[in-house]
Amino acid sequence: MEPTREGAVTVRVLRLPHAEGLDLPRVMTAHAAAADIVAAVDQPLSIAPGDIALVPTGLVFEIPIGWEIQIRPRSGLALKHGITLINSPATIDADYRGEIRIAIVNLGREPFTVTRGMRIAQLLPAKVTAIVWEEAETLSQTARGEGGFGHSGT
Repeated sequence: MEPTREGAVTVRVLRLPHAEGLDLPRVMTAHAAAADIVAAVDQPLSIAPGDIALVPTGLVFEIPIGWEIQIRPRSGLALKHGITLINSPATIDADYRGEIRIAIVNLGREPFTVTRGMRIAQLLPAKVTAIVWEEAETLSQTARGEGGFGHSGT
């Protein structure tokens, strides 16, 4: 059992039948920011180079209002195999009550196989700040101005 972390937020988790016997998301080191989540596939899932797969986790979350969970790639899978997330970081909103599924893309040169219980992504809780959008006719000026992509050099 993991020790309770100071300032931790509680996320309730519903385990679906196809996730029986698998780990709940968990941090792998004492001070890790994100928790790893595992694949709840029944049989190995091969992802060809350039293909995208939606991988089930068998988990449904109840995230407290005012929070989100960001889904991020695992650095080892990215570096060693070219496996990343097609929409990274993805957001799980507090009002979503469906199964968490991870959209993985294989940017590597070889097929990649996802197996049951494999750590496939990281989950990072984040506080959500509400925004009020206010239409204006003018905005303040900055030194950067409209400088966009590559404006500061290489």
